[in-house]
Amino acid sequence: MKLRQIATLLCSTACLALAMGQPVHAGHHESGEHATSMEDILAADFRDKDRARDAYRHPAETLAFFGLKPTMAVGEYGPGGGWYTRVIAPMIAPTGKYVALHADMERYNAGEPAERTAKRKQSIIDFPAKVSDWTGVDADAITSVELDDTKDMDGALDAIVMFRGLHGLARKDLTDETIAHFYRVLKSGGMVGMVQHRADEDAAYDYTRGHNGYLKQSEVIAMFESEGFALVKTSEINANENDSANWDGGVWSLPPTLRHGDKDKAKYQAVGESDRMTLVFRKPG
Repeated sequence: MKLRQIATLLCSTACLALAMGQPVHAGHHESGEHATSMEDILAADFRDKDRARDAYRHPAETLAFFGLKPTMAVGEYGPGGGWYTRVIAPMIAPTGKYVALHADMERYNAGEPAERTAKRKQSIIDFPAKVSDWTGVDADAITSVELDDTKDMDGALDAIVMFRGLHGLARKDLTDETIAHFYRVLKSGGMVGMVQHRADEDAAYDYTRGHNGYLKQSEVIAMFESEGFALVKTSEINANENDSANWDGGVWSLPPTLRHGDKDKAKYQAVGESDRMTLVFRKPG
């Protein structure tokens, strides 16, 4: 067994034990009963279609590594299709504060048709109802907002989490301003926990500018440190040594996207999901 695999196994075991022992609350979508542990959230019926990804994404271990607690005010940046939302919102919303943070759509969609931007803005407005439909969490307990509309949230959040989304910002040259927004809305001592597709440190520059989904870990750390954050810890929880991180078609060649369809499908499935860095940064104070 390779050193990275050993480290991942040890950390996963320890973090999972911590997560399973941490009381949380979650509304079951059908029964309305309240779960009392992360184990119950992960086993809830509303995650039936999500559960196959747990082996690659390690949600219990990852959230425990980030140090999330049910009473925290937590922002999830770029929740997208809601895979992690369906874990975090039931954990946080009943006793803490869950905030879905989205990009400034005018900036993110610059140059795109106005209709597309309007549609995405509407999806942000509709997001609390969607979370409620997914999980049974009361929509009134969900806040959904673009980052440029968070002026009343300065210093309000204990933590921000971000999953596999930094490459999209890098592609659009929006990393610096987005990380600056994170710094602003976090409390002193607040944390950013992030997971991101990881490129080799010697990968060609043209391959790691975001268009292929992979970023260098050293460059991600530099992005956050340049905005005042301090790196607190790293983990290999979400590492995958089978991923060469240099696919034609980028990270989307791998599951779950399988960009190439049936072509070499078995090869990509054998690799699994991407190799990922898992990092925690802290706002000083």
